[in-house]
Amino acid sequence: MKTVIAEVRTERLTIGLDLGDKSSAYCVLDGSGAVVSEQKVRTTPKALSDCFSGMAISRIALETGTHSPWISRLLSAIGHEVIVANARHVRLIAQSRQKDDRLDARTLARLARVDPKLLSPVTHRSAQAQADLSLIRARAALVRSRATLINTARGLVKTNGERLQGSSSRIIKSDVSMDLSPALRISMEPVLESIKALTLQIREYNRKIIALGKTSYPEVSLLTQVHGVGPLVALTYILTLEDPYRFAKSRDAGCYIGLQPARRNSGSCQPQLHITKEGDPYLRSLLVESAHHILGPFGADSDLRRWRLTLSARGAALGKKRAIVGVARKLAVVLHHLWVTGEVYQPLHQTTVATA
Repeated sequence: MKTVIAEVRTERLTIGLDLGDKSSAYCVLDGSGAVVSEQKVRTTPKALSDCFSGMAISRIALETGTHSPWISRLLSAIGHEVIVANARHVRLIAQSRQKDDRLDARTLARLARVDPKLLSPVTHRSAQAQADLSLIRARAALVRSRATLINTARGLVKTNGERLQGSSSRIIKSDVSMDLSPALRISMEPVLESIKALTLQIREYNRKIIALGKTSYPEVSLLTQVHGVGPLVALTYILTLEDPYRFAKSRDAGCYIGLQPARRNSGSCQPQLHITKEGDPYLRSLLVESAHHILGPFGADSDLRRWRLTLSARGAALGKKRAIVGVARKLAVVLHHLWVTGEVYQPLHQTTVATA
């Protein structure tokens, strides 16, 4: 294999790399598009480094996935041109009826050789941002686990004709096992203790996230000017986007997160579609939660809140749902604008300008 590649070392090689959990398949094309080699390599840092460091500087295409962040950084450090393809947009692979690692690697190589834009390339965040974001992801996993245990506890108690009185916050904070019968208390106490233990761990994560924002990401203070946006939302927003200048306009941030309605304009038919839901689903859910707070009973008066009143008036319940998503999208735009400009947030800026 190395002898064959050495013969075409003076040519521009294009490599498609189909990542797997244990091993990855790759296909090497020469300058004319002919297949030079098709092999497999173990998906480990050492194996990949040994394999690709001996090759001429090439264009390497791989799909987004669990391993793509660290592998793309490793190959870039070697000196290769790395293109990370958006797996959702590469239909020749995602919708192929002949799923095969070797064929997928060949398809990636051919697309990268013809036009890299066909792969809808994405940019992975840095290693430090990835590590910091893992702190937030770990907290989210504990929150989901706690919610599952709370729902399980409520369901099990109800099947025995009893109830856990009060809201979820009471289950988290107080000893609700005393409300149960002695027989049921024996079964439920371990679950309730697990809920309390998870709560303590989540609070520790909250302290770490606040400290991380203060020490490493001063931009958090710019974003938390908006009422309803806390350190968790602000830090997740910053770490997910990482580079605010990747967007020419702040409006593009809402599209990147997947809060923009999809479009299908064909002839005279322009149906109203749902939002694309592309991008990071966790950040999108946090922005929607912030929108609920902004529009809720404790939300402060602002342009976002007033704009919702106009939008929610169109279509009763459906109008309210659209208003929530619309405010979340506008919130993404406002946060990006504050991040780039460093301006002081004015909740009623548009209203002031309109009445001036």
